[in-house]
Amino acid sequence: MSSNTKKLTGKVAVVTGASKGIGASIARHLAAEGASVVVNYASSREGADRVVAEITGKGGRAVAVQGDVAQKSDVERLFAETKKTFGALDILVNNAGIYVGVPVGQITEEHFRRHFNLNVLGVILATQEALKYFGPEGGSIVNISSVVSTLSPAGMGVYNATKSAVDGLTRTFAKELGPRKIRVNSVSPGPVETEGTRAAGVIEQFQAYAALTPLGRIGQPDDIASAVVFFASADSVWITGESLCVCGGFHG
Repeated sequence: MSSNTKKLTGKVAVVTGASKGIGASIARHLAAEGASVVVNYASSREGADRVVAEITGKGGRAVAVQGDVAQKSDVERLFAETKKTFGALDILVNNAGIYVGVPVGQITEEHFRRHFNLNVLGVILATQEALKYFGPEGGSIVNISSVVSTLSPAGMGVYNATKSAVDGLTRTFAKELGPRKIRVNSVSPGPVETEGTRAAGVIEQFQAYAALTPLGRIGQPDDIASAVVFFASADSVWITGESLCVCGGFHG
């Protein structure tokens, strides 16, 4: 693919939680379309460095920047480093999140705060800071939600609530930021095979969903990344405030 056919040539993207799984795939796909990518990570420097090496090894531009998006000072540093390294900001992908399921009787304050601080407050803080860096031509914000926001499976109350909140923020921020030519959309993955879902011990449950999915399989990170590229690019220039379910037709 020649550079003049790439959808994101000259664009700068920040992807939160991009050291592994869906976030890493998003970073790679954005870079493959010509974007310079900031690979944000909270703790896995090794994973982030690996993603950067994969991108630069193919001629792309990327840098790893540590930061907990639930911490305002970390978020400020993340975007300052983005500006320092690449000089601009065009795309923000709010991907960082946590996924732990417990039944209602076992929900603790710590469980609630940990999920809402990262999955919801993190989206707000990153979006707020990004507004200082988007240029007059606007840009694109893509939030990673989940089909659980509508499926509401048992035992996932707090996580479900955080993703319902992300959907609400997406619609509201789209209305607020439209006048600045900043589009805000969300992608809602169905069951996806990642390091995180394997570590959470739910991959067997996810595999069982394949039988209920019209396309006959669970998702892979690349399936989600392609949808993010669509929302990040001019292909979706007149789309904002929308949520796209990328789930193989799985609706419970």
